[in-house]
Parts: sequence; C-alpha cells; structure tokens
Amino acid sequence: GGGGGGGGGGGGDAGADAAPKEAAKEKTDFTLKLESFDAAAKLKVIKEVRTITGLGLKESKEMVEGAPSVIKEGLSKEDTDKFKAAIEAAGGKVTVS
Repeated sequence: GGGGGGGGGGGGDAGADAAPKEAAKEKTDFTLKLESFDAAAKLKVIKEVRTITGLGLKESKEMVEGAPSVIKEGLSKEDTDKFKAAIEAAGGKVTVS
C-alpha cells in the first residue's frame, strides 16, 4: 500500500482586497467645464453657474462669457451629472474631465 500525499499549504491573501486597478478606474473627482453657450440663454446659464459655484453675479457672468472655462473642480460623479444636466438644460454646452 502507498502512503497518502501531504496537503498543500494555504496561500497568503494579504492585500487581496486592495485592488489598485479598480480604484484607478473609478474616478472620484471630476472637472466641469463650460465650452460654449446659446447666446439667447446666457442669463439662464449664468444663473446655473452661480448656483453651482456660489460666486457673485459679476464673477459668474465673466466665467460664462469667458467660455471655455472651468466651472468647478473636484466634483463627485453625482454632482457632476447633476450640474451638467442643469447647465445643458439652461442652454450651455459642458464637458466633464
């Protein structure tokens, strides 16, 4: 009769839950940029920019008139989608990076 084989050792799984690839894929901070806007809708776009940035009317107006310009940085995916929709609804064209 032959002897039984020994059991294999268990492999260590330290760091298995730290998946850097996943983290890199899932962006957490986005930049919202106003590319252009419909001239007829300028006031509406300025109003949305003011709401998003919390800036005064003068600063918001300059930001919109100076398009393309960065409206806000370091946004969550949720806020980015929300603000993008708001500006597009007002007549502005935005890009997210």
